[in-house]
Amino acid sequence: MSLTTLDAAGMLFDMDGVLVSSIASAERCWKLWAKHYGVPHWEQVTIPHGVRAAEIVHILAPWVDVAEGLHRIEEMEIADVDDIITLPGAKALLESMPLERWAIVTSATDRLLSARLRAAKLPQPDRLISANMVERGKPDPQPYEMGAERLGVQPKDCLVFEDAPSGVEAGVAAGARVVAVLGTTPEAKLREVGASWVVRSLESVTAAAEAGGLRVAIDAI
Repeated sequence: MSLTTLDAAGMLFDMDGVLVSSIASAERCWKLWAKHYGVPHWEQVTIPHGVRAAEIVHILAPWVDVAEGLHRIEEMEIADVDDIITLPGAKALLESMPLERWAIVTSATDRLLSARLRAAKLPQPDRLISANMVERGKPDPQPYEMGAERLGVQPKDCLVFEDAPSGVEAGVAAGARVVAVLGTTPEAKLREVGASWVVRSLESVTAAAEAGGLRVAIDAI
């Protein structure tokens, strides 16, 4: 383990795979969605992690109207949050920081984001960037550029927390420093796409408010 202490103006968190795990819900819902729309071999459907639902709709069923497909999957996932898992360290880290110092930048919609945070009993952020707020999703830097803007700081002064290669690439492209959280992607791949640090969970990260920002300690592997 390697302990790094640094200053950051703000933190930008992906949600799924960093703060919560919704893998079981997502897999159930997308399989049923695919069955509804007649996707061949729907029971074997797997979805790419860290990708907006609009892109998944196009990948799985390009004949489906995107707005209709998005509405259906959103309603299904909002209704299926009973086994959402709060990931280790997430609640303690978020509650240790002033709300104005962090934001969530997610490929989920804002309604789904709120439903999952409620299910996980995590703080609702004052600032968020959801899938329906951006023109270009991860790995494009736009989501994290907008997240930093919401905090009133530059991306280079932020720490991004991600678990998916597309999210790490988005953070790096925005100019932020990226902390990768293990769970959905092998460590080697996360480093390959540009993560500066890799941690086993957010239990390895602490933050304390100070004048102008945060003092952050990262116990990386």
